[in-house]
Amino acid sequence: MPSTYTTNGGIEKIATGEQSGSWGTTTNLNFDIIDRITNGVGSISLSGTSSNLQTADGSLSDGQYKALVLGGSPSGTHTITVLPNDAQKIYFIQNNTSQSVIFDQGSGANVTVAAGQNDIIYCDGAGASAAVVSLLNSLEGYLTSANNLSDLSSAATALTNLGLTATAADINKLDGATVTTAEINYNDITTLGTSQASKTVTADANGDVKFSNAIVETVYNLTGTDLDPNNGTAQYKTISADTTFTESLVSGESLSLQLTNASAYTITFPTITWVSRTGNDAPTLTASDTIVFFKVNTTLYGVWVGSSD
Repeated sequence: MPSTYTTNGGIEKIATGEQSGSWGTTTNLNFDIIDRITNGVGSISLSGTSSNLQTADGSLSDGQYKALVLGGSPSGTHTITVLPNDAQKIYFIQNNTSQSVIFDQGSGANVTVAAGQNDIIYCDGAGASAAVVSLLNSLEGYLTSANNLSDLSSAATALTNLGLTATAADINKLDGATVTTAEINYNDITTLGTSQASKTVTADANGDVKFSNAIVETVYNLTGTDLDPNNGTAQYKTISADTTFTESLVSGESLSLQLTNASAYTITFPTITWVSRTGNDAPTLTASDTIVFFKVNTTLYGVWVGSSD
């Protein structure tokens, strides 16, 4: 039985009892073919508009290289046909020519590697209908938006220069974010802890915040009865019935409350310590009063500022 050859690499499979006296020569050639298939880099000089990339059985050939460096001076777009059409191949392509190069193998799809560009392709070896497919095709949209790998290199350098230590998980927090460039620039502050117009408010190293302009507080119309500074620190309420207040302050919080018509009804406050010149004495409410509430630890304090009648 004569020797046969592998489909994809053309490596000779010596039949039992064959090649007496020359078996070693064939084996060494096979090792050279394997070496080229696994790691070989071949320089392919192109001319004209078409050429074949052949894998020959039992001999070293250009089609066995793993990486192809294309050079020469093709006259316009050049088509390389991978032969034979039943051999499965993976090639790393570097097109150093000034022309686009098309790789085909059969009547199926082909791949165009633009001048000066790189690609990784595989040939499916399907015979007359064989196709060539780009393994980098899924990156096409990304590479297009980034213009080229040089832009990506510049971007990587810029991030390095920023001294970023963000992890992939940190960066993925931005996935789906609708933040705009203008909104990101709200964080472009001059001095930590000092407020600026149209910028984020920050605290300095001591936790202090300095306001360069007025502090504008929310003024809240208290329609219910709960004293809660989360609604705003300046509140007002018109009394129209006997009213019992509750409170939701925590230690360190305060609010001011303007009451109208409180003298006409019974007003009950939560447990409170009144601060006045005469001690813990509740005020006598009038038609218009201002009271400041604040809490220290668990004690709610109240200060009757006065009446505007």
